[in-house]
Amino acid sequence: MGFELILPFLQPIAHLIQDPTVSEIMVNHARRVFIERAGVLSSVDDITLDERNVIIAIKNIARLLGDDISEEVPILDARLPDGSRIAAVLPPCSVNGITLTIRKFQSRHWTCGELIRVGTITPGHVALVQQALATHANVLIGGGTGTGKTTLLNALATLIPETERVILIEDTAELTLAHPNLVRFEARRAQPHAPAVTVRDLLRATLRHRPDRILVGEVRGGEAFDLLQALNTGHAGSLSTIHANSAEQALSRFATCVLQSGVELPYAAIRRLIAQSINLVLHLDRQRGTRTVTQLLQVHAYDQDSDTYTTRDL
Repeated sequence: MGFELILPFLQPIAHLIQDPTVSEIMVNHARRVFIERAGVLSSVDDITLDERNVIIAIKNIARLLGDDISEEVPILDARLPDGSRIAAVLPPCSVNGITLTIRKFQSRHWTCGELIRVGTITPGHVALVQQALATHANVLIGGGTGTGKTTLLNALATLIPETERVILIEDTAELTLAHPNLVRFEARRAQPHAPAVTVRDLLRATLRHRPDRILVGEVRGGEAFDLLQALNTGHAGSLSTIHANSAEQALSRFATCVLQSGVELPYAAIRRLIAQSINLVLHLDRQRGTRTVTQLLQVHAYDQDSDTYTTRDL
């Protein structure tokens, strides 16, 4: 089930929601709608929404999905059963009127071969990652929002041998792996009747389920420390993603996430632990209509005196 749940509430933009070529719909306010198609943003000039109806629609959608949005709780971040995301902010927090963003879940699962054909990654990059995973090296995929990190992780995960047990942990279930021995865990936000279950909670639980590989859909916070601990206690060979603007920044961002764990470690010790744990960093850039791996960085060590990583750009 997916968009059929919300179409009755959003008739003026229903044709955009149903258009398979449109990947994202952005309502800046009632008189300004943008879409993304093939990686390119464009304005939709023939749509004018009634803001009151849109607010009613968003409240109905929130209730339908077991969430809430109101003047007291003006922000909605919800997920449809098919994995598509609905985000909204109500006035007065959204100054020009209600803001609504719908990101469609991409049901197509790209293979490494397909990503090579469209120029996202080279055969040489794939060969290097395959060799790294074969030796249980740990691979981090960095990039900005919408650069294709999840798509690339999904494709590269197919390089993991089918004889191994894979545990996948996500904040929101997005990846679709066809691995024969796969266990999937998804975090849960706090509910009125139940406490939150975080990615950190799931990472700790994962170690009791005999993983050969631990995949984290996205590293966002303190779970970075728990992941490092796992990678250094016999669970190497991980794949995960992180938001960053370069391969080097991905390592710095990872250190920042470790600091959010509350563990009292010196910053230099954290950086050294990252250098010992993360072996390859791929960075994705998004250019007009294309998403491309622009960096592949091999991490060797951390030099405390210069506060820099010793790396090799592949």
